[in-house]
Amino acid sequence: MYRVWNFVTAYSLLLIGGAVTALVWVNLHPNSYHDFVEYVLIDDFFIGHAHEVEGHVTRTLTVHYLVNDLLMAFFFAIAAKEVWEAIILRNGSLRGRKAATPLFATLGGMLGPIAVYLGLAAILGSTTFDAVHRGWAIPTATDIAFSYLVGRIVFGAGHPAVRFLLLLAIADDAAGLIILAVFYPSGDLQPLWLLLSGGAALAVFVLCNWLPRRLDRGRQMRPVSSWVRRYLNVWPYALAGAASWFGFQEAGLHPALGLLPVVPAIPHADRAFGIFSEAEQYLTDLLNHIEHNLKVPVEIVLFFFGLCNAGVEFSSIGVPTWLVFLGLLIGKPLGVLVFGWIAARGLRLGLPQGMRTADLLVVGCVAAIGFTVSLFIASVAFNSGITLDGIDVQEAAKMGALFSFAAALMAIGAGKLMRVQKRD
Repeated sequence: MYRVWNFVTAYSLLLIGGAVTALVWVNLHPNSYHDFVEYVLIDDFFIGHAHEVEGHVTRTLTVHYLVNDLLMAFFFAIAAKEVWEAIILRNGSLRGRKAATPLFATLGGMLGPIAVYLGLAAILGSTTFDAVHRGWAIPTATDIAFSYLVGRIVFGAGHPAVRFLLLLAIADDAAGLIILAVFYPSGDLQPLWLLLSGGAALAVFVLCNWLPRRLDRGRQMRPVSSWVRRYLNVWPYALAGAASWFGFQEAGLHPALGLLPVVPAIPHADRAFGIFSEAEQYLTDLLNHIEHNLKVPVEIVLFFFGLCNAGVEFSSIGVPTWLVFLGLLIGKPLGVLVFGWIAARGLRLGLPQGMRTADLLVVGCVAAIGFTVSLFIASVAFNSGITLDGIDVQEAAKMGALFSFAAALMAIGAGKLMRVQKRD
């Protein structure tokens, strides 16, 4: 039983289970599914979806908001931890100038889908183009959770391409959130609230990380640092994380990324063992200790994430579906490959040690899984009720994001074709 559970948690099958459950549920009993996802837990609360009532902005905490915006913040924090260590620690595969290549590939992974999406829409005529052009950003996204799952299946947990993919995915989603703020504003941004996030991270770093180490200089037993770790442990960072998360929410940015500013403030190891490496569970630094304790809870959260986001009815298939689908499955791999090659070879920025140029194409195929941010952009790019050939444009675009799961099969096939050597 332990081996079965370990396999399930390690490969995020709970996430797939949630998505499949959502698809079955919404296509059999759509009303009950939507009632569950949008079920109001607390009305007129300080966190939740914002809406204006008689000139007063209130927030409603729903099941969807709890999962997507609050609980998923822990997954993004774990992902950020792995990338942070890969960049700054000794033996980190993304240290220095090599981090520039995945970021450059991210740019290609966004421009490629935009070109395919808008190009095909223009070919289909002005009527189609006018109806769908606002959705140009939908296929630019990369789903971190599913991409990481497929990346591990294709490359193995220890392959440097997985680190490359994870940094690309996080940068992709971060860019997607910037696109949302600039091109699809849902309200006025309040950037001053980001001072709360930055201030909380800086304060906890100085008081609980830098200052104890400063006071312990020349003292082998490190009494101050030991006292902070023993008696305060994770609590200062938990409070800073809560403040940072709230700052992101109030600033108008996606709060699921709200814990990211605090991750670099937490005491970490002095070397990187690899992405989600099992060896890291034996390290005693606070950052790895937190990650180890969060692993199983986050896997359970991923089930509910799939359940709350994959519920799209199969009847919602139309032209926007195929534009999003092809933008992801064609534009993303080509963009990542071309721009990654230009950065690695043309600009001589290089690739992580052990990663080949051919792996860029496979990474691009894995990154073509849109899902999360693609669904979110579709919901704000198109107003509900706008139709093309009698089909709701918003729902059709969401179905395209969901169909991008086919990129998983494409990635596995590309991995075999390119003779990827798995590294566990």
